Amino acid sequence: MVYFKTTKGDFEVKLFGKDNPVTVSNFIENIENNIYVNQKFYKIINFAQIRFIHGGVKRENKLYIEPKQNLHKASPSIPLEIKFKEEIKPRYYYQIKNPSETRNLVNTFESGSIAMVKSGRNKSSSTEFFFVTSKIPELDGRYSIFGKIIKGYDVLKKINKEDYIKAIQISN
Repeated sequence: MVYFKTTKGDFEVKLFGKDNPVTVSNFIENIENNIYVNQKFYKIINFAQIRFIHGGVKRENKLYIEPKQNLHKASPSIPLEIKFKEEIKPRYYYQIKNPSETRNLVNTFESGSIAMVKSGRNKSSSTEFFFVTSKIPELDGRYSIFGKIIKGYDVLKKINKEDYIKAIQISN
């Protein structure tokens, strides 16, 4: 579990570490390194039935500056990671092309799902993520869904482009 503290309020996210170990480990490492502190929700996409709320750190030219003002070079991407119900381990660098395969996914897009932004056809960003406000089966199997809001969903619906993350805390 992680707790997002934002300018619009707080919400709690359950992470899917068992199903998406690489993605969740990367996200936790980013939280521990405080890279999300004071980061704006940099893009809000509004459609009639759904909103996408983008957050994280956009890395330009594979370099970014941490809050401590230290310059770091880091990988801009991690593998796309999806998990099928009948398989023990997740699949990496694999994107579903046949919509019938989505029936067997462990995690699908629902209200409050969090996923990593894509940084290539079969790769996820290592620092950028997004939330969705409703079910969106068209994206299932194409993004690494690694958690879901379990408390405070109403806060997510209020977030606008000028809002930001004050902190993200990891629950023990």
